[in-house]
Amino acid sequence: MLFDNWENLLRILLIGGAAYVALVFMLRISGKRTLSKMNAFDLVVTVALGSTLATVLLDRSIPLADGVLALSLLVALQYVITWGSVRSQWLQKLVKSQPSVLVEKGSYRDEAMRIQRVTREEVEAALRQHGHSGLDTIDRVVLETDGSLSVIPKSDQR
Repeated sequence: MLFDNWENLLRILLIGGAAYVALVFMLRISGKRTLSKMNAFDLVVTVALGSTLATVLLDRSIPLADGVLALSLLVALQYVITWGSVRSQWLQKLVKSQPSVLVEKGSYRDEAMRIQRVTREEVEAALRQHGHSGLDTIDRVVLETDGSLSVIPKSDQR
């Protein structure tokens, strides 16, 4: 079916606009950290926010107030967890992963790469993106907590 009725389209425009404004307002209040690209926990919250917003837009049985409350809950939980992880080592270890060294002193650390499921080709792509043609000028390659690869050149190459 291509078109049902104008009422559904108008509802999506009105509810969608209101839910979007509410979500943007909540994200501005909660700070930059709420949607930062930091770790898997942040990604889960971001996907959950998107899914909740889409459900509010498309499911007529969910009132706007319920959707805004659900979005508020997700933002509030994200805020509480990140606030707590800054203040508690235990919570930080539970929520965040640690960076992993994949290349050290120009040599691959195969066990670390296997555990993190990173291939040599992915490391080599990161080297090229950072302007290096091989490991001979590299001190370390680190898989960061957000999944990105940091390339650290040897001190004489900086």
